[in-house]
Amino acid sequence: MDAAAPVHSFAQRWRDRREYRRPAAERIDPSEFGVEILRDRDAKAFVTGHHYSGSYPAARLAVGLMRRNGVGASRLVGVCVFGVPMNERSVPRYIGVEPNNGVELSRLVLLDEVLADGESWFVARALSALRAEKPEIAGVVSYADPTERRDARGNVFKAGHIGTIYQALNFGYFGKGSPRTLLLSKDGRVVSQRALSKIRNEERGADHAARQLVEMGAPERGHGEDPRSWVGRALASGAFDRLKHPGNHVYLLGLDRRSRRHVGSITRTGREGYPKEWKLAA
Repeated sequence: MDAAAPVHSFAQRWRDRREYRRPAAERIDPSEFGVEILRDRDAKAFVTGHHYSGSYPAARLAVGLMRRNGVGASRLVGVCVFGVPMNERSVPRYIGVEPNNGVELSRLVLLDEVLADGESWFVARALSALRAEKPEIAGVVSYADPTERRDARGNVFKAGHIGTIYQALNFGYFGKGSPRTLLLSKDGRVVSQRALSKIRNEERGADHAARQLVEMGAPERGHGEDPRSWVGRALASGAFDRLKHPGNHVYLLGLDRRSRRHVGSITRTGREGYPKEWKLAA
């Protein structure tokens, strides 16, 4: 762990799509845990059942955190998903390689029973599994969202964060991505612009994207209704809100010499380079 990484006040955990917080000073017993490669369907069931987004990315590799609960027995208490970045230009830009030679750390979900430093213990071993299983992968991009999410009643269900876990694991810090406006359902889920594009253009995956939009509160599509017209009607229906977003913190990790050199040339690390933690209400 990087001694210069800032101390943060809590570790974020999930259960049944609700956020929980563990005190930062906690330490796990490593003898209780192990990691293993997961089948996509098992990882998806865990992530969609517990993560606030209720969604699962296009995965390249899913690694599970297993907690031993007897001789020869264990249960799944966390998932780390390395996926295909939403923007195919991000890997060439940030890692300096072709899109297929990089991944995004798309989901990190640990149950509330996992003590605070279990997060860095797990991610370090998930990265080792990525190197072993996908040797063609040269680097990892990850994003930390600083903006909290609130539901329609004003309750916070996801705190903003600055990526302390990536700082602890010596990822390079690039800075913030571009500001944008998010489209949110009333329960705070982000409506993917890529999903809307699939519906409008009737691309592969459009039916699934349309079902998700209805689940988020959009009106049903009329029989024979043009998909572009329906998306426009759904977005004007009052079912969704808009939120100005300052841009996510961008963290990068090179896994081979060439990528480490590229990442090092465009990022900074250490106490003076990383964004600082702020005090969040308990």
